[in-house]
Order: sequence, then C-alpha cells, then structure tokens
Amino acid sequence: MENNDRTLKELARPDVVYQPWCIQCPPLEPTQSYELKTSLIHLLPNFHGIASEDPHKHLKEFHVVYSMMRPQGIPDDHIKMKAFPFSLDGAAKD
Repeated sequence: MENNDRTLKELARPDVVYQPWCIQCPPLEPTQSYELKTSLIHLLPNFHGIASEDPHKHLKEFHVVYSMMRPQGIPDDHIKMKAFPFSLDGAAKD
C-alpha cells in the first residue's frame, strides 16, 4: 500500500503537471485530412462581443452552419474547434 501522508490542502490542490493550460483539438489520424471551405466559413455567423448580442443565439446559428460542413470520418469536436474562431470578430476575438 502506498504512503498517503499528504495533508488535505495538498490533496485538494490540482496537479497542474497533467492538466493542459488551454483547449486542444483532438488529434487526427495520419490518414485523415480535411479542408475548411471558404464558402462555408463566410456562412458562419459573426459574434462581436457587444452587450446587445445574444451569445446563445450565436452558438445556435453556428451549430446550424457547422452541421453543413461535417466531412465524414472527422471528429465533430475537431471541426468545431477549428471553425469557431472564424465566427468571432471585434472584441470577442480579443
């Protein structure tokens, strides 16, 4: 049995060595490839970060356009994470 002589504070502290500091795209297989078409990128809704804009509406509209650009065999999360920055503009991009 291993020695667990750590304090409660030490046990509650997250182990930052194993946690990535940012969101990362899931890796693709070497045989998988795709291209984001510029015609579909132009269809993405723009979110500017203005107080009068509804972020939930933006996400719903993004999902509708995203559903048209899903190539077969590519994970959904990978495409969403690659396409989402193209939908941000102005203060939302900063």
